Amino acid sequence: MTRTPGSVRISYLRPPDRRELFIQRLLLDTPELKITLAENVPFDPPIQILGEVALEAGSDAVWFTFPGLWHDIGRFHRADDTFTGIYSNILTPPVIRPDGNWETTDLFLDVWVNREGHLSVLDEDQLQEAEAEGWVSRSQAKRAREEVEWIKREFEAGRWPPPVVAEWTLEALSERGVRARQSSSSTSQAAQRRPRSR
Repeated sequence: MTRTPGSVRISYLRPPDRRELFIQRLLLDTPELKITLAENVPFDPPIQILGEVALEAGSDAVWFTFPGLWHDIGRFHRADDTFTGIYSNILTPPVIRPDGNWETTDLFLDVWVNREGHLSVLDEDQLQEAEAEGWVSRSQAKRAREEVEWIKREFEAGRWPPPVVAEWTLEALSERGVRARQSSSSTSQAAQRRPRSR
């Protein structure tokens, strides 16, 4: 897949050796924050989190990447644009190159905040397995758990997710004229970091 103007290529390593390439539209590019849009994702069957559909074929997701942080944040939706929740991957700080190529490594833990505002930590068993198998180092596993604890503290204090995440809704993107629904024939170009099925 080639990178089109206004897009980024994200090389996403899922230890030990599963590497995926995602292409997403770049909507905002500042030193502190990158916002990207994954359009018309091709997930069939749908991605379920804690028994509820979080993403399905035709969904869009808005991603927030904070250079230097050990997590990203995604706004997830159904295909009819219904907001389903906030998803956060715990990962290594992305290497962001000027040519639009990014690299990061998944650290297995995830945080999910549903529409009702309930926070859940996901995949703790997968991190334990990865650490036991040597797929991630002890220091990486420790840092991943520390990031989750920081998120939980900030969430309880009302500071996480940051306000910008609530501002970049699909409705706001449509009003800004930067969002156009792709046709189903474009699903091969959909770029989405895939959460694990629950």
